[in-house]
Amino acid sequence: MKVGLFAPLASPVATGEFVRCLGAGAEERGFHSIWAGEHVVLFDDPESAYPYAENGRLPVPAGSGMLEPFTALSFLAAATSRIRLGTGVCLVPQRNPVYTAKQVADLDWLSDGRMDFGIGVGWQAEEFAALGVPFEKRGARCRSYLEVMQRLWEDPVSRHEDEFYSLPPCRQYPKPQQSPFPPLYFGGHTDPALRRVADLGQGWFPFNFLPDDLAAGMSRLDPLLQERGRSRDDLQVSVCPYLKPVQPDDLGRYEEAGADQLVLLLPAFNMASLEAVLDDLSHRFVTPAAALS
Repeated sequence: MKVGLFAPLASPVATGEFVRCLGAGAEERGFHSIWAGEHVVLFDDPESAYPYAENGRLPVPAGSGMLEPFTALSFLAAATSRIRLGTGVCLVPQRNPVYTAKQVADLDWLSDGRMDFGIGVGWQAEEFAALGVPFEKRGARCRSYLEVMQRLWEDPVSRHEDEFYSLPPCRQYPKPQQSPFPPLYFGGHTDPALRRVADLGQGWFPFNFLPDDLAAGMSRLDPLLQERGRSRDDLQVSVCPYLKPVQPDDLGRYEEAGADQLVLLLPAFNMASLEAVLDDLSHRFVTPAAALS
């Protein structure tokens, strides 16, 4: 059983010094991974409801903003040598797929193959509008864009044509170090999200899940995998409790439910608390998780 960190890297807390110390400190204490989320712009009064809070509001105060995940993870790559680096999650259908493929490949190249590509379709219509991308059909758009990316990662000369994107013959290098590309972890737990996991995923990244939630989700995912000639052995499951309370005693329950990795929210909101928080999480979770393996 592995233990990672979900780090909501946002200003003004996430300075260069904070991110460097987070990477070095997490690696030193035996954490398996660090995951960074994505929202390129935020809104004071959005109509879209944040699905992981009862009040429907993203818990980011005014005057704060999240670091772009590939920028933050590249910074972390330079400060570390072992720890895995994940997007938790990258909002693929609101991005240009050629640039996203380039960022994924370059991060994997520079980190010596340590990237995990966590993918989501997004929930905030206002963010799509700000980027000039339709919110409708975002699930189908996500699949299309991933096909564009896979062609860029795998083919010497890449091309793609469909309803959502036209890619003329072109070359993109360097290719990712991981072959054929970094593992694809899909977020979400709706029926379409689970179908994406079963169809395309090397991993599942369920969010805001306690052990019973994960067990219920796996019971829905298992038949989808079986229909496609796949099984749990084909996936790595990295589950994040997020704001839900979790204790060391839950490690065994998560493992029994199907988790390969528990990704803990990093509750450090200044430099002064970072080392103490890493020490506490390492002592309470990393050490006992290692005993389960």
